[in-house]
Amino acid sequence: MIGGGYVGLVSAACFAEFGLDVSVVENSPARLAALREGRIPIYEPGLDRLVESNMQAGRLSFGDDIAAAVQGAEAVFIAVGTPPRNGDGAADMQYVHAAAKQIANALTGYTVIVTKSTVPAGTSRRIAQLVREARPDADFDVASNPEFLREGNAIGDFMRPDRVIVGLDRTAPDSGARAEEVMRRVYRPLSLIEAPVLFTTLETAELTKYASNSFLAVKISFINEMASLCEKLGADVHDLARGMGLDGRIGRKFLHPGPGYGGSCFPKDTLALSRIGQEAGSPCRLVETTVQVNDARKIGMAGRIIAACGGSVHGKTIAVLGLTFKPETDDMREAPSIPILHRLAEAGAILRAYDPVGMEPAKPALPPSVIYCQDALDAAEDADALVVLTEWTMFRSLAPRALAETMKGRVIVDLRNIFDPVAMRAEGLDYQSLGRP
Repeated sequence: MIGGGYVGLVSAACFAEFGLDVSVVENSPARLAALREGRIPIYEPGLDRLVESNMQAGRLSFGDDIAAAVQGAEAVFIAVGTPPRNGDGAADMQYVHAAAKQIANALTGYTVIVTKSTVPAGTSRRIAQLVREARPDADFDVASNPEFLREGNAIGDFMRPDRVIVGLDRTAPDSGARAEEVMRRVYRPLSLIEAPVLFTTLETAELTKYASNSFLAVKISFINEMASLCEKLGADVHDLARGMGLDGRIGRKFLHPGPGYGGSCFPKDTLALSRIGQEAGSPCRLVETTVQVNDARKIGMAGRIIAACGGSVHGKTIAVLGLTFKPETDDMREAPSIPILHRLAEAGAILRAYDPVGMEPAKPALPPSVIYCQDALDAAEDADALVVLTEWTMFRSLAPRALAETMKGRVIVDLRNIFDPVAMRAEGLDYQSLGRP
């Protein structure tokens, strides 16, 4: 596994749990040292135990020597970053290409080089070209195996997936049969639970990841717009979402209104798919618009908070519950809290924030004036207003009376709809949520 980041580490630990021998190559000295000591540099429930047990069993190891890791390997997975390229949003492929060249020089026998990173269509064929240029004698095939891991539930998603997508080079002399046999053995434990393993062409697999994430982003933005419309018309977005979700063609998931999507995947992948469509001469207008709608949504939430505070937050103390882009992760990438809190700080607000695991990762991204608190009620102490930005389970159990007694003001702006409006208002709180009367 080339890359010990989120995708690489979770995938490596789960493959080891399948009973495979897995070597992870990580070129960051600090991250490598942490992994070798059993310290997990990311927050993902259950990952620390999975890594520890498989290291003790001798199935999972970490190093920085690609040649040693690749020697004798039947499959080599590339799981390095593909961040947005500055300027146009396209995926930056420099790390993938560098890994491909290093793998080429390390090959010792037949190997399937598998792209786990999210990459544009055509990347696997480009990897094959780079390997052939570096090692004309190499015996290898390429495959695309995109990940579909939700942060906070990644292990469950890997071990009990909705589907596994494997792209093969169907133009190869054997139509990819040899690579398919290797990949079937890699994922054999999933066949025992009848998880669907879909074999496609390389380009189809590469595009499927972008298409899936972008469709979900469209779905989130749609329900956010419906929440705004519900507020204008006196409808309830939760009942609307239930009515929609009971339609089997639509489904219930990702119909929860919020301050906009964030994280490591949706923002990056929608931008990349927009760019892919533009370069192919087939623009993805829905996805392009979704990117714009989501950006405007995040900025608009700050204005909503200011309006709830009477049109000004200057000198007012605002308690902020949740900073990460979603619960059960410490990931701050593209989190709605970033633009919202910067806007509030610029408007003169005093910000007191609490997040169960995200405060340290949040500090570089948030205004330096933010005060980080010990718990939710500490953040709410003498606050003029309280804002919910991440729906951590622990926040749901906060008693309305405790908030009313702790806060100085009455304003609650619940951007995740985690509280009961009736219970909140019964305590004299000025409660506002999204798309609910």
